[in-house]
Amino acid sequence: MLVGVPKEIKPSEFRVGLTPEAVREYIAAGHRVIVQAGAGLGIDKEDDTYRKAGADVVDSAAEVFARAEMVVKVKEPQPGEWVQLREGQILFTYLHLAPDPDQARGLMSAGVSAIAYETVTGPGGGLPLLAPMSEVAGRLSIEAGAHALRANNGGRGTLMGGVPGVLPARVVVLGGGVVGTQAARMAVGLGATVEIFDRSLPRLRQLDEMFQGRAITRYSTAGTIEQAVSEADVVIGAVLIPGASAPHLVTRAMLGDMKNRAVLVDVAIDQGGCFETSHATTHENPTYEVDGIIHYCVANMPGAVPLTSSYALNNATLPFGLALANKGLKACEDDPHLAPGLNVHQGRIVNAAVAESLGFES
Repeated sequence: MLVGVPKEIKPSEFRVGLTPEAVREYIAAGHRVIVQAGAGLGIDKEDDTYRKAGADVVDSAAEVFARAEMVVKVKEPQPGEWVQLREGQILFTYLHLAPDPDQARGLMSAGVSAIAYETVTGPGGGLPLLAPMSEVAGRLSIEAGAHALRANNGGRGTLMGGVPGVLPARVVVLGGGVVGTQAARMAVGLGATVEIFDRSLPRLRQLDEMFQGRAITRYSTAGTIEQAVSEADVVIGAVLIPGASAPHLVTRAMLGDMKNRAVLVDVAIDQGGCFETSHATTHENPTYEVDGIIHYCVANMPGAVPLTSSYALNNATLPFGLALANKGLKACEDDPHLAPGLNVHQGRIVNAAVAESLGFES
């Protein structure tokens, strides 16, 4: 199969769909790879590095989209990209279609078979292709929260870990999955007071054992969240419903009860956000203020650390990508974990959760 890797064009997105090491694996498996010139510069990989790995380097994204049988990306295709996709072509990337009906219609119109990293499942029911970026985003969320909390950045002026004789910041983490766990680990490591909310008692027990009292676990209800948010310096939104839009756990009315210039970090923004007042921001302009509360809602947080992120992502996606290159869409028929990744096929949304969130027929 001819596999194509275009350069990412989303603002401040420096990751790449295939690292040179991944390219070598595709070549070794008997496939051909074309890479757009400059696609790897964000991870400090020159075009010659890709050539040495066996790829052909082409001048434009248009050539990649026109020639490739499978396009491997990182972020969802932008409007100028989805119009270049075609029927019979496979797209393998993050899609996050639930809050993005325009992209969904664009992919449906193109006729492409689009497989979303974020809905591929694992043997234990997890999301193995989302997990590495969730780990990165969870850790970055505390860095972002600490940065936004500084007075020179508009925040309350609270040091995350405090100092002897002065209380540390209070961090509330909504969601005990991969993002929430990594966020809590970072916050605990900085010395903050941390509360983790989840609705799964088994998960809360796991977290309680994991943190050994260094973080408080709490069952998530509207009342407990409202109380905790009102006392928080930083709130991390780490809620995920696979393929579906995130629920709004913090309403605008709740902002009035929060500490002035506290910080909300919405890691769920790719799925529409879990704060009612969230809207996507960029690394260039990461924050905005609503009712005296600082919002950080960057939609591609791992793009800020592309070297770490690209390799972490490729480690997870490579086996699935090779299966698709080897078998085409039959790989989805043969693998019950890859099958849920197929979101768009033959002009329809075929993942039930995504279709329901969009209000489309599956």
